Amino acid sequence: MRLSELSGKEIVDVKRAERLGVLGQTDLEIDERTGQIKALIIPSLKWFGLKKQGNEVRVSWQHIRKIGTDMIIIDIPDDFGTEEAE
Repeated sequence: MRLSELSGKEIVDVKRAERLGVLGQTDLEIDERTGQIKALIIPSLKWFGLKKQGNEVRVSWQHIRKIGTDMIIIDIPDDFGTEEAE
């Protein structure tokens, strides 16, 4: 899948049935050595009741369950906010 194909897709959390935002072209964390996507960066002032520094939330690639034609489905663990919110 190309980067241009990811851009513009809605991000939805399957557990909470929440729309989290739309992925833009610069909202990815990419491993410089391998070129693989490590995480999605979702711009947000507030998410799940937690204020985030820098107005963004990092969602690890391992939490992505499905990438469809219109949206990206993610499954964030209930203990989100400990190790993932780096």
